[in-house]
Amino acid sequence: MKLAVLDDYQGTARELTDWSRLPAGTDVEFFQDHIADEDKLVERLKDFDLVMGMRERTPFTRSILSRLPKLRLLITTGRRNASFDIEAATEMGVTVCGTDGGGEGPTELTWGLILAMLRHIPEEDQRSRAGSWGTTVGTNLKGKTLGLMGLGHIGSLVARVGKAFDMNIIAWSQNMTAERARECEAMLVDKETLFKESDILSVHLVLSDRTRGLVGAAELALMKPTAYLVNISRGPIVDEKALIDVLERRAIAGAALDTFDIEPLPLDHPLFKTPNTLICPHLGYVTEDGYQAFYAGVVDNVRAFTSGEPVRVINPDVLTSAQFRGYN
Repeated sequence: MKLAVLDDYQGTARELTDWSRLPAGTDVEFFQDHIADEDKLVERLKDFDLVMGMRERTPFTRSILSRLPKLRLLITTGRRNASFDIEAATEMGVTVCGTDGGGEGPTELTWGLILAMLRHIPEEDQRSRAGSWGTTVGTNLKGKTLGLMGLGHIGSLVARVGKAFDMNIIAWSQNMTAERARECEAMLVDKETLFKESDILSVHLVLSDRTRGLVGAAELALMKPTAYLVNISRGPIVDEKALIDVLERRAIAGAALDTFDIEPLPLDHPLFKTPNTLICPHLGYVTEDGYQAFYAGVVDNVRAFTSGEPVRVINPDVLTSAQFRGYN
């Protein structure tokens, strides 16, 4: 069997787990470069039985899956992947499995971005190296209002840290209850109030048909000119064109972004040109602990699949379908 490990951007996959635990006869190939072109991707993967995708870096659409007749097992790091067509995989008999994660990378990155943005840390680092010593004035967190879109696992931990900074916490999502908000020491408000009152508004929602474009021009227009937006969840939750517009007009103080409509973000993208924007290349889950858990999970998934007892299966119906591309 042949296993492809995709989008190993940092070139660390080989070192972060014991690949010798794979079943005998399994050949592993690691790819650091990202391929966006469908034809080139299919050409690369056409001889592989097993493929691991790192989060949503490489989408697996119906079209791509239909052109990979040898593919039997598709693995995503984490327990969900919005860029994998699970329905198509099931129809074609491809088993899709996930992995566990490690650490609290997204929560920690959220606060890294907030502190870097409000204290102008990247800018001061660059200017200090260029000979300009002390050029900006930062903003305190204490007493400010932290608005959270979503109080799931990550959102609730972000709220806890906000409390440690003596911030006022308000929150909203489409299904949030006052009880859930109280559990997280937050106050449930309506959507309009969330945008009007937040000094920092941080997005912590899963991308779905209901949340796509949820932060649009109307919502951004409600924000204070001194307010900041943080998005480490998924790019399409925020209307990118509307966000660029308010940033260029300086209608809000700035935005810290870890996720985008298209990744990697093209070098000529307008977001790279806005001075009030902090850009990260989708680093929320990129930690040593997280990667170790991901890659160990990949090995476990392959072992389980080839033994006839697949684990962490995202599309369990495939296992009883007539099209199932099994392990024999």
